[in-house]
Amino acid sequence: MPTRKPGQSVKDPEMYEALREDGASKEKAARISNAAANTSRRAVGAKGGRSGDYEDWSKSDLLDRARKIGVRGRSSMSKAELIKALRDH
Repeated sequence: MPTRKPGQSVKDPEMYEALREDGASKEKAARISNAAANTSRRAVGAKGGRSGDYEDWSKSDLLDRARKIGVRGRSSMSKAELIKALRDH
């Protein structure tokens, strides 16, 4: 498998590659690996889990969140599709 170069903006290439291999998008992998480089891997892992379940959100709230993070095609998505798109982003 060829080695990918994540680019100059990625501060922790090892973590970036591990996240990409686990299926994270380029943007998500870069965001997480850069956050880990700014603090520590343990602190970044401890940050998660504070948000409620997307299933409990209204479709309107999901659309607003999708708009904020730039999910494309959100206006034609069902609630289930919005949830999947938000989780995969």
